[in-house]
Amino acid sequence: MGSYIVTIAGIIAAYLWGEHVHPGGGLACVFIALVLSVLEVSLSFDNAVVNAMKLENMPPVWRKRFLTWGIAIAVFGMRLLFPLLVVAVFAKISMLEAAKVALFNVDKYAHYLHQTHAPIVTFGGMFLLMLFLGYFFNHEKDIHWIRPVEKYLARLDQFKGIETVISLCVLVFMDSSVLVPGICGIITYLLIDGISHYLEKIGDAVKQGGLVAFIYLELIDASFSLDGVLGAFALSKDIVIITIGLAIGAMFVRSLTIMLVEKKTLAKFRYLEHGAHWAIGALAIIMLISTVREVPEVITGLIGLAFIIAALISSVGYNKKMERLLA
Repeated sequence: MGSYIVTIAGIIAAYLWGEHVHPGGGLACVFIALVLSVLEVSLSFDNAVVNAMKLENMPPVWRKRFLTWGIAIAVFGMRLLFPLLVVAVFAKISMLEAAKVALFNVDKYAHYLHQTHAPIVTFGGMFLLMLFLGYFFNHEKDIHWIRPVEKYLARLDQFKGIETVISLCVLVFMDSSVLVPGICGIITYLLIDGISHYLEKIGDAVKQGGLVAFIYLELIDASFSLDGVLGAFALSKDIVIITIGLAIGAMFVRSLTIMLVEKKTLAKFRYLEHGAHWAIGALAIIMLISTVREVPEVITGLIGLAFIIAALISSVGYNKKMERLLA
């Protein structure tokens, strides 16, 4: 229900804003906002699967907070305040001044964001690369989708810190200007992952475990949205329309996450989690490539969606095979 309310409110806001800025341009702004929302959903399907995977193991109170506080952070934090903060830091101006530039000098604002593209996506790309490697480098993992590859990756877990070494090796071959953001992405992942494992090991308070899981999910969410937020400027330079469009999409991704959790979809489809993590790995590589070469958003979305669909088909095939064996 919340998704539909936000969609209706967003359409009305986009129309009124379009008419205010360019009389007669209301319907065009509504169209752009809806296209952006569809792109956001298509690019974030794998994000919804990962969110659902983490939410299943979260305490109910923190699960509810992620679906309420988390949406506010996702919509207003990452889609509106974060780009303004980046411009403010890069241009050495106040947040208020950055907001004025975004509203009244859109070309200048887009230029600032373009200049910060490489360090931003390197941070997110390295964080997601660590998440991808951390999932598959696990010798205790006994379910494998792409069996020959995943069994080999699982054995590499015997080498302590191998995912960090691989990520640092990738970073070495990148431009020196993105080394610091890349290292920060790796450190951020290690800190959050380390705290999570520590709390699990000592059996700490549920509240604390839930808080760490909440922060962890927000960081994953943020990393997924970085490329989409920056790429949205290819369709529009109006920050208000971009925020409305991405906000509508983010709400539907949250609704999809809730559906996956409530219907226990991950338990029904054996390889869906694997497909989502392969999509994460692909997204991480694409984000890192985009620091030196432009990658169309449609390619990013289609690759992630292809992994999810393939994993879904494999899961259905496995379920049918098991039904035949049990019949």
